[in-house]
Amino acid sequence: MKVKTMMGFLALKFCEILPANNSPIKVGQKQLRAAFAALYLDNCGRNIDVEKKTRFSHRVRLGTNSGIGMGARLYGPITIGNDVMMGPECWIYTQNHATVDTTIPMRVQGPQPERPVVIGNDVWIGGRVTILPGVHIGNGVIIGAGAVVTKNVPDFAVVGGNPARILKMRTEA
Repeated sequence: MKVKTMMGFLALKFCEILPANNSPIKVGQKQLRAAFAALYLDNCGRNIDVEKKTRFSHRVRLGTNSGIGMGARLYGPITIGNDVMMGPECWIYTQNHATVDTTIPMRVQGPQPERPVVIGNDVWIGGRVTILPGVHIGNGVIIGAGAVVTKNVPDFAVVGGNPARILKMRTEA
């Protein structure tokens, strides 16, 4: 791990003692979290918003004007486009357990290969959304709170539910 990445990681740990970004107490916490996240992440745009109590891999790529919601967990290679809003407690996975061999316990089968998650531009991810490995979210998508996204979502779709399904298209009148 690079020294820059390690410094960003440690500095983000320090930020846990700071108030939430939307707190009435302003001590520059939003700017500090953004600066330290930029050190830690593989790729980071401008004007980002990383909330308190988040956990994410340094392999996350975060676009300009995008945010990671409070309490979010983002594991593995994830690309988040520009202008993405993420609600609190969202979980994004890029890997799952192997389950193919029924002759041995699943716990000893090890993990499946990683499958990156890609989130397009101008996406709104509601609170407590779960996105599973390999999913691609199109541009202009809205994902309703609590949805479990198991499949790719086309541009301008509004999805919700478990498993998430298309509720409507934003392009419809």
